[in-house]
Amino acid sequence: MTKGNLSRRQLLKTTAAAGAVGTFFGPWKHNRVYAAASDKPIKIGITSDASGQYANSGASDRRGMHMAIAEYNAKGGVLGRKIESTHIDTETTPATGSRVAERMINREEAGFLIGAVSSGVANAISQVAQKNGVIYFNTNSSSPTESGKNCHRVKFVWDGNGTNFAKAAVKNSIDRFGDQWTLLTNDYVWGHNTAAATRSLLEQYGGTVVDEILVPQGTRDFSSALLNIQQAGPDVVAAAIGGDDQKAMRQQVAQLGMGDSPAWINNQQDWPDVYGLPLDNLFGVFGTTWYYKLALPGVDDFVKRYQAMYPDTKMRVPGNVFYNGYMAMSNMLAAIERAGTTNNIAVIKELEGHKMSAKDRMQHDDAWIDPATHQVQQTIYLATANTGSEDKDDMFKILNNVSPQDVSDTNAGGSCQLESYDDTPTFDA
Repeated sequence: MTKGNLSRRQLLKTTAAAGAVGTFFGPWKHNRVYAAASDKPIKIGITSDASGQYANSGASDRRGMHMAIAEYNAKGGVLGRKIESTHIDTETTPATGSRVAERMINREEAGFLIGAVSSGVANAISQVAQKNGVIYFNTNSSSPTESGKNCHRVKFVWDGNGTNFAKAAVKNSIDRFGDQWTLLTNDYVWGHNTAAATRSLLEQYGGTVVDEILVPQGTRDFSSALLNIQQAGPDVVAAAIGGDDQKAMRQQVAQLGMGDSPAWINNQQDWPDVYGLPLDNLFGVFGTTWYYKLALPGVDDFVKRYQAMYPDTKMRVPGNVFYNGYMAMSNMLAAIERAGTTNNIAVIKELEGHKMSAKDRMQHDDAWIDPATHQVQQTIYLATANTGSEDKDDMFKILNNVSPQDVSDTNAGGSCQLESYDDTPTFDA
């Protein structure tokens, strides 16, 4: 952030009491009055997709964030200040992500940014955030580069990445299905880097990539790619296809009766991409970070709170994208509380290396934020379709859980070069 921007922030702080505070939400809407500058709400900019390939996941991401904010505001906010958020559609487009981040920081005066599904969009947002020193939580994009070469001091990555999911799935799948693999890859940063992680692990475990088929974003006709797969006859197809593209792919694979042979490995399966689809569309083995039927403390109550807050949503149970959005927002606010200040450097230091219990995370293993890469290291689950279920919402059958120690991305630390604290602009939000 320039000295001019810092001065503008300080000027706004000293004059906040004289101006309008903004729209109030939650329990303080009617019974809380802000009378001093210290009572100014903490402003968080939500940078998620409402249109484009990941619009459905963006909506789920926001619901998770909003529930966390509502719960904190119901308890009195953070440091005696109400939490207020604003959202602008990032349109699944990196250029739009950059413009949204600039506007959030310089016009909306957001002190923190959160949200993303597309890794390209997340990278664009994080560059603007680092330039201005604004803490940014990447909630749901999972290219290994987000905590690797595109890491930043202000950015924290909350989803598992392509390497984590590939490590959980590749060796087991070679042993079970065979060593001749075709890669089916969305032709953008997440797809490329996820496929690269799979390729590297295949080489390590003795598998062979017989072909890689690149699929442009926005593809709705997979007939050519599927014909090539039929003709090649690989043992396994490893698909790194996301969002609405994945829905189209799954429907067409099922229509052609290709769901059982070859075997399919989908690196990661986001809940909004498959919720409501027929179970024969949910073929293969896939990764996730969380499931609403995990027999763990807190899960049932979490589901009930979701249903109470969103009684009219078509998605009647929360999935991994909602979970990541909720956990990221909750931990952002908790870090501010632990720091006792909204100073960005103080909050960053509270986050680096922070440990989170399995109970608090509603996962099987304790999690932590890697201080060298700022990625959350967490349990990875492998799942398949829960065929025969009488509950239409209970679509996943969890096959196993893999500890964060066993799936950690050891390559990211070497390629990640976090900016120094001194080179990161500092301010109080």
